[in-house]
Amino acid sequence: MRKLQIAALAAVLLIGLPQFSPAQENPSDTYRQLKLFSEVFERVRADYVEDISDQQLIEYAIQGMLSTLDPHSSYLNADSFGDMRVQTKGEFGGLGIEVTMENGFVKVVSPIDDTPADRAGVEPGDFITHLDGEAILGLSLNEAVDKMRGPVGSDLTVTIRRNDAEPFDLTITRDVIKIQSVRSRVEDNVGYVRITTFNQQTMTGLEAAMQEIKAEVGSELRGYVLDLRNNPGGLLDQAIEVSDAFIDQGEIVSTRGRELDNAQRFNAKTGDLAEGLPVIVLINGGSASASEIVAGALQDHRRAIVMGTRSFGKGSVQTIIPLGVNGAMRLTTARYFTPSGRSIQALGIDPDITVEQATLAEAEAARPGRREADLRGALANPNGDNGVDEEGASPEEGVSPEDEATPPPEEGSEQDYQLARAIDLLRGLALYNQRVVN
Repeated sequence: MRKLQIAALAAVLLIGLPQFSPAQENPSDTYRQLKLFSEVFERVRADYVEDISDQQLIEYAIQGMLSTLDPHSSYLNADSFGDMRVQTKGEFGGLGIEVTMENGFVKVVSPIDDTPADRAGVEPGDFITHLDGEAILGLSLNEAVDKMRGPVGSDLTVTIRRNDAEPFDLTITRDVIKIQSVRSRVEDNVGYVRITTFNQQTMTGLEAAMQEIKAEVGSELRGYVLDLRNNPGGLLDQAIEVSDAFIDQGEIVSTRGRELDNAQRFNAKTGDLAEGLPVIVLINGGSASASEIVAGALQDHRRAIVMGTRSFGKGSVQTIIPLGVNGAMRLTTARYFTPSGRSIQALGIDPDITVEQATLAEAEAARPGRREADLRGALANPNGDNGVDEEGASPEEGVSPEDEATPPPEEGSEQDYQLARAIDLLRGLALYNQRVVN
């Protein structure tokens, strides 16, 4: 029976093998390596110190194969694939609260406006101790959040402890909750728009934010600050749409894979949401992937001034390939290039004006974060300058841009030195343009 299972596993692996050409490895060598794999698989099943299922072993093997290709290829089991789809879709069935964990209980940071939790009277600082009568104590934050999410229209009874009052129950009906990836406000007649991630709601959120800013400021609007700091990326199509919102014509980005015939170019359509007003893009070491596409496109077209510090340098494209009930694989399939033809892989986007994050009182440079070039197994830059050290990587691996980047201070606070400089620059540009017109 074991031999039959191993043979079946080898057959599954062989299904995906490409047709071999003379320039490729000899097929018989590949079969020998698969035989080696089956022998190791059998030995682990039989002799490993603890019992381990075949499913686990196969998942570990697939994960090992993909994760050693580069830092961004990976295997997603069914649960991880589901979580990823929630993040990229930007909406889910839930209560509508931002939460954290404190002393073993879920603490409400804030209810999201006009959501079931907000309408039910949940308040910031509330502690959630039970869900449907089951204690939360002992669960991780992710486990508690999973229990709070569920089908739209289903009820969940949450037990709330508020200040020193007796705990009380609230029955809340789950509804569609949209992840707000775009936040905006007006500051001194400057429109400030922050994009935290690129999900399916991003372009819709950007359009709404810019309409609100125009309605509030009117003809006195001096320009926009587009804040992409610590934005780890997301969906390529959303990055293209956001870039297109500010560019009237020309190429936005191109992608090139192993086969040159499969290269793709994405061009802008007519129309500029900013109506020609100056734009400043803020980036830092946590701005990666889709963020770098936007910054690179606006910089190459000279549509925006890029300010801040050098970005993360993730210039590769990952394709999500579903594997049925077994989840999916995330595979690096191409590199992307800015309109001028440069690859930012392992190099990043250099700002037009370098402004380190600091307080207004003390302009002290922030600690540099880890970047793409520091990741073990990072792809080389195809233009020949890969920015990787002599050993090819840092001794630490698996670090994402948001892990090491220095986070920006609280939005609107006096400590946000980079934002203050961006607003100062927009004031100067508006004054200069006014004098030129006069």
